[in-house]
Amino acid sequence: MTTTTLIDRIGLLYTGDPAREEIPDAALVIEDGLVAWCGPAAEAPAADERVDAGGRAVIPGFVDSHAHLIFAGDRTAEFQARMSGEPYTGGGIRTTVAATRQAGEAELATHAYSLVREMRAQGTTTVEIKSGYGLSVEHERRSLEIATTLTDETTFLGAHVVPSDVDADSYVRLVAGEMLEACAPYAKWVDVFCERGAFDGDQTREILSAGLKAGLGVRVHAGQLTEGPGVRIACELGAASADHCTHLTAADVDALASSGTVATLLPGAEFSTRSPYPDARRLIDAGVTVALATDCNPGSSFTSSMAFCVALAVREMRMTPLEAIRAATYGGARALRRTDVGWLRRGARADLVVLDAPSYVHLAYRPGVPLVHQVFHGGLLL
Repeated sequence: MTTTTLIDRIGLLYTGDPAREEIPDAALVIEDGLVAWCGPAAEAPAADERVDAGGRAVIPGFVDSHAHLIFAGDRTAEFQARMSGEPYTGGGIRTTVAATRQAGEAELATHAYSLVREMRAQGTTTVEIKSGYGLSVEHERRSLEIATTLTDETTFLGAHVVPSDVDADSYVRLVAGEMLEACAPYAKWVDVFCERGAFDGDQTREILSAGLKAGLGVRVHAGQLTEGPGVRIACELGAASADHCTHLTAADVDALASSGTVATLLPGAEFSTRSPYPDARRLIDAGVTVALATDCNPGSSFTSSMAFCVALAVREMRMTPLEAIRAATYGGARALRRTDVGWLRRGARADLVVLDAPSYVHLAYRPGVPLVHQVFHGGLLL
């Protein structure tokens, strides 16, 4: 028998639904793990069970559409060096590759699970997980097998950097061939780090095209350290998301604005590398759909907190609190081409967060404060 749950006395419900984003004095009904109804509390239907939100705000669960969680090792020394003035180049990825290859499967799985659990406690109910710290057929496949136990949103990132013991052309052929064939059964997406010192435009296009042919959707690391062809390749190939988007030309912005490709911004990376932040205002004003994600990884953004990224977006990237919460929920869902998460409306999955605050604005207004009171995932209280 189906049990319905009414969450009432919601001070402010941020639905994420463009048709009606905010409802004051609201209520919401959950049935079979889905949102069955939401609206003004005075109009709420009866339900079998009741949860009193006590005047708190309710938001959709965060959708973290860019994370690197399958890894071993520690890069504290690299972080300390950066904080002492050394620039970030991305070269430390190979340090994590060595540690990840040496780690056992159980160690990798346990560590990744602990990070997912950490994310959920902070309100993230959907997370994308990339490979990219194996860089061999065996280790990339292993990383993705582990990732499939944690999320439906798995991304093959064999093209993270070129291993030090392989020439670039040979490695591109490996990634687009044997490695892709081994990894595709465990991946939903293919991604390439299109950047100086990683993969150029031709290499990026070759790997992504092979991924498309294998039935994978496309994502691209683009414009993190320098301007380059990554954003335009992403738009050309119909990528769901171009991620980082820190260094953009006018043509890049125009391409994003005229395509369905989401610009996923990762302010944790700029915070942790003392780099310039993306110009979110420029993108939003051009009509580009923007997402926020943590980029959780051991080298350039070791944070699992979407709330922290919301605060950074408001403080450092000139986003309003409404734009930032939208990007962290609805925008993240768009970046994963999901319509079942990222918003709270009839038929959506009942992933929601009860904040210990009267408004989502407090996520930026009170940075660093643990404001998550309750998390529901698929209608179940975690």
